[in-house]
Amino acid sequence: MDRDETAAGLARLEGYLMSQAVLSEARRAGEDFARALSWLGPLEREEIARRFADEHLALRRQMLHAVVERAAELRGEYSDRYDLLRRRTLALAVTAMALFGTAAFLIAFLG
Repeated sequence: MDRDETAAGLARLEGYLMSQAVLSEARRAGEDFARALSWLGPLEREEIARRFADEHLALRRQMLHAVVERAAELRGEYSDRYDLLRRRTLALAVTAMALFGTAAFLIAFLG
């Protein structure tokens, strides 16, 4: 197994563990919410807890989707800025080399 396969496997494992933690958190939040509604019967409490957990998970998915979209936007913006900076740096380096070359030429033949 090479390094890339190991890294990919660890990333999948990390994703699985994170999703299980979020699922557990959603269920726990749903149960806590339903437990506070003491007038509900056991079946109603289970239904409320399940629906709360489902809504909690849906909200987390929406938030994750928004973060992923924003990350892609930022990646594009920073990539564009990096490209511009790289072009400017290259232009400055070429200009400086031309100036130094011209100065060396003038010093050699006029000096």
